[in-house]
Amino acid sequence: MAIFLVIVLAIWVCAMAGWWLFSSAFRHADVDKLKSRLLGTTKPERDKKSQQAPALIQTEQKSGYIATRIVQRFELQAKLHNLLEQAGMKWTPTRLVNICLVAALAGFAAAWMLLPVDYRQAAYLAALIAGALPIARVLRQRKSRIRRFEELFPESLEFVARSMRAGHAFSVSLEMIHREFQEPLAGEFRRTFEEHNLGLPLDVSLQKLAKRIPLLDVHFFVSAVLLQKRTGGNLAEILDKLAYVIRERFKLRGRIRAISAHGRMTGIALTCIPIGVGVVMFYVNPDYMHFFFNDDVGHIMLGAAIALQLIGYLIIQKIVSIEV
Repeated sequence: MAIFLVIVLAIWVCAMAGWWLFSSAFRHADVDKLKSRLLGTTKPERDKKSQQAPALIQTEQKSGYIATRIVQRFELQAKLHNLLEQAGMKWTPTRLVNICLVAALAGFAAAWMLLPVDYRQAAYLAALIAGALPIARVLRQRKSRIRRFEELFPESLEFVARSMRAGHAFSVSLEMIHREFQEPLAGEFRRTFEEHNLGLPLDVSLQKLAKRIPLLDVHFFVSAVLLQKRTGGNLAEILDKLAYVIRERFKLRGRIRAISAHGRMTGIALTCIPIGVGVVMFYVNPDYMHFFFNDDVGHIMLGAAIALQLIGYLIIQKIVSIEV
């Protein structure tokens, strides 16, 4: 038992050390870029920044060479960048891939050392699951951030309508949202205002907002503003009606989620029961489980069982996911 605890502690220390090294390396790189941008207000500093830029890029490429090759090979730069931007995280795609690789390596090492010799093939599955955990965290934070934006969005539209009735311009109303509302809505509209204030056309700024926040309500808002800009009309009244529709849709979606909660819990239970039975059988009757790990037919059966479980879970989720 003491040896087991020592092994677990050593694995944990190695994983934390690897995480700290990667985090500190990227944090220092971000700090250096921030300092160079803050000091780049005069011409000599800008020249110095332009001279240091290639060295900074080379250092980043050397520190994440494998991750960079993976991102370039599978063309993941744009997809991961959009995902991280929607999640509100300051990571780079290369850093996310690095974290996934470290997590996968730590999961493989832990499973390889802790599992018996006959079951060490499951270490590959453990590595796959551990490597997917950072992606799952990003997706979860993205979902939470978009949901928070959706909650604040109707009230912000009504605020813009009231501000326009008071005599403010539409672009100024967007900037005022930054002071009156919380994140993430405040930051997104602040960014839209700054892009427009720095010379980007309003329609392009709003389209970029719709791309960063993949919500149907935001697309409605952008379409309404662009249509009013071309054809004319009372934009304040349009925004009031749009806010009412969005709020009613949000309430209806909440009711549907409450009604379909039983179906979601059923899907989770039906997916977890076979996993629990397999773990129990692993300790109660190990000889019975040897067949799935040591025989070629057992490998096929185990893979088919996992695939069918995933398909069943996805089908249940599709049934209970009702779009409004």
